[in-house]
Amino acid sequence: MARSLKRIALVVTYGTMLSKLGGLVRQLVIAAAFGVGAAYDAYNYAYVLPGFLLILLGGINGPFHSAMVSVLSRRPRQEGAHILATLNTMVSALLLVVTLLLVLAADPLITLVGPGLSAELHHNAVLQLQVMAPMALLAGLIGLGFGSLNAADEFWIPAISPLMSSLALILGVGVLWWQLGDAIATPAFAIQGGVVLALATLVGALLQWLLQLPALARQGLARLRFVWDWRHPGVQEVWRVMGPATLSSGMLQINVFTDLFFASALVGAAAGLGYANLLVQTPLGLISNALLVPLLPTFSRLTAPEDRPALVERIRQGLMLSTASMLPLGALFVALGGPIVALVYERGAFDQQAVQLVTGLLMAYGVGMPAYLGRDVLVRVFYALGDGTTPFRLSMAGIGLNVLFDWVLVGGPSPWGPQLPFSFGAPGLVLATVAINLITCTALLLVLQRRLGGLPLFAWGRDALALGFAAVLAGVAAWAVSLGWVWAADAPGRILQVGVSASVGLLVFVLVGLRSGVPELADLVRGIRRRISSR
Repeated sequence: MARSLKRIALVVTYGTMLSKLGGLVRQLVIAAAFGVGAAYDAYNYAYVLPGFLLILLGGINGPFHSAMVSVLSRRPRQEGAHILATLNTMVSALLLVVTLLLVLAADPLITLVGPGLSAELHHNAVLQLQVMAPMALLAGLIGLGFGSLNAADEFWIPAISPLMSSLALILGVGVLWWQLGDAIATPAFAIQGGVVLALATLVGALLQWLLQLPALARQGLARLRFVWDWRHPGVQEVWRVMGPATLSSGMLQINVFTDLFFASALVGAAAGLGYANLLVQTPLGLISNALLVPLLPTFSRLTAPEDRPALVERIRQGLMLSTASMLPLGALFVALGGPIVALVYERGAFDQQAVQLVTGLLMAYGVGMPAYLGRDVLVRVFYALGDGTTPFRLSMAGIGLNVLFDWVLVGGPSPWGPQLPFSFGAPGLVLATVAINLITCTALLLVLQRRLGGLPLFAWGRDALALGFAAVLAGVAAWAVSLGWVWAADAPGRILQVGVSASVGLLVFVLVGLRSGVPELADLVRGIRRRISSR
């Protein structure tokens, strides 16, 4: 990477590390307080729509963010401020209506997402959804603001923004726990616990928006007035990218709805998915932001025909770096799933049964780690080329396949009972998503090969397979060390078990991977060595 890209990646990495650490602490507090009980199970259904909007519209690397970076990075600051003010006005008007609909239609929406919920869980989830409804408006403002800041080379504030939500939830749950003590996880206080979770989540989103305002003002991008200049070419260009991109990313989130639909008949599955997803998203989000945030403006500046060789090289760099980082991580999730879950979560209301549930889900996530980040890299290339339609079409196709895969992998549920002789249970829902991501990555690569006049896919595939072989050996080594030694069952023993086993696995991956001659892995290792030696 260029020197400037490395500097940006460092800022994003440190900011995202703080946010992910806050998210991990938040989840530890929630797990110890509620386990996989009613309050948090209902929260996972209530959070589906507000969380979907916050991730879709307000998330870094989301369509609002990506569209703003793509357009504003090529325009003067004064014009960028005008475009942002116009989009803030238009998006606010639209999302105020969405907020009202979420409040009024909370009951049928929860029925749609979780048809198998009990009456108590359903009522709890409805209340929580109504509390979190204003997040729809905040999500749009957050995404537009963060995209504008990144286009102005302001990366720190967007990277640490999610920390605000984590702090709000930690404080909210902590105060309730202080008042109720161990009774916090009992059914008698499930409604109180759910409302506190929802209210703290809303406050966290508000804090994310407030955090960006001083930075926008400092960059000359803050105009707190209504502007309706929808005919402005920059505004129309943002909508051309943002419209299909929003629909495309939304289609991916519909797969989450589908998973929860099938999970509603599996006790504790929604809560388990939430805990496992946090363990996956902590490193995935860290690596994703560090990789994608600096690469997206670079993709956007290399779209001219004469820059195609440089663009192809950047695409390979993004894919190989994501593969080299995700493969060993996925291998460790598969090999050390049980010890990792026990180390992180097993305390308070989170018992051994919950550990077993989340372990199976984490192992399933580990199988598909490279596809998660690889898909995001490729989608950003299409956004940079001004094409949000292709990812949208593939996402539409993925919805139908996800429904089919979910149904098959959980045993073919029907009103007359299971229609298939096998079922993977809750992990089957994750495996269905993994399959969709692999299919989507393959299709995006094939379309991009045609669009750019050819890509060296054979060479890329050969290097990816070499890294995959190294990851398999790393997983086997970590698993052997974990099982081949008697570790203490307390916290220090689990830390040693995970730490030593993971270190052996990573060492095997690096040694075997370097022999494969993949230059991006060698660059990654050299960069880590330089960073360690400079401290």
